[in-house]
Amino acid sequence: MAAMRYIRTERFRKAAARLPVEIQAKARKAFMLFKDNPRHPSLHVQRVQGMPDVWEGRLDIHYRFTFHYEGGACVFRNIGLHPIVECEP
Repeated sequence: MAAMRYIRTERFRKAAARLPVEIQAKARKAFMLFKDNPRHPSLHVQRVQGMPDVWEGRLDIHYRFTFHYEGGACVFRNIGLHPIVECEP
């Protein structure tokens, strides 16, 4: 079985670079968990309401990341404060 590929969109890269340093550290930890188990309970992964193919995961109570699956890859779409899920998933 082929390993999952992870792709970061340009929007994701730019948003991640703007995150506070402590949130960037939380993001690195979350993505290590995600790679091992995308359904890890601490990530609280769930579908984005109204977008059946887009998912969100939690970095902490305020910060989220969004992603979708495409052709055997996980595409990270956006990362930031919780409202990104509602406005720009």
